[in-house]
Amino acid sequence: MRKTALVTGGARGIGRAIVADLSQDHDLAFTWHSTEPEPAPDLLAIRADLTEDGAAERIVAQIIDRFGQLDLIVNNAAEIQPTPHDAFDAAAHARHYALNVTAPAALLAAALPHLQPGAAVVSISSVNAVLPPMGAVAYGASKAALNTWTRGMAKELGPRGIRINAVAPGAINLPEAPRPDDLTEKFVDMTALGRIGTPGDIAPAVRFLASDAARFITGEVLTVSGGYRL
Repeated sequence: MRKTALVTGGARGIGRAIVADLSQDHDLAFTWHSTEPEPAPDLLAIRADLTEDGAAERIVAQIIDRFGQLDLIVNNAAEIQPTPHDAFDAAAHARHYALNVTAPAALLAAALPHLQPGAAVVSISSVNAVLPPMGAVAYGASKAALNTWTRGMAKELGPRGIRINAVAPGAINLPEAPRPDDLTEKFVDMTALGRIGTPGDIAPAVRFLASDAARFITGEVLTVSGGYRL
């Protein structure tokens, strides 16, 4: 039976690569906020601010109305902004947690009545959850919280046959916002495989964790970094 997947933040970057990969054999819905996607009649594109009250319920309702089921949630949408230690911005800190941690929790809660045994959640974490980035520690801390949420929800929902995992990318160059050459070289020098990652390196890992091949894997954070900072 064809499964239905939701990818948040699916209009660009890693999310767009995941959408392209999963849409080959899934009914696919994705959310977008600021980057308007190209029209794709077979896909359900939902404009949404995931931090707004009621957004999760509205998104899930649209998916069920269109496809009648939901089998996979990929939490990709994220906030990453500078949060320097000497210029505290409460709103910036709050938005990191609202989008990176609270939004996945809200989506899962809204989707639970529709998730059957065998359903899966895959969140996009980051190596920065354990390697805090200079000047953006709120981002790293929020991803560390996402990892803990992943393990906790895996324990909560394991008895229902619902698996919860995460993928932690390393340094990834996004086509829409490539790093300067000198910064890319620095990341390459810190990566065992000798190159920087691409969104296409992350999508297969998401597919694996969502698939029956990973049926006995839950509560895990799979690092996909090319050996970054080994």
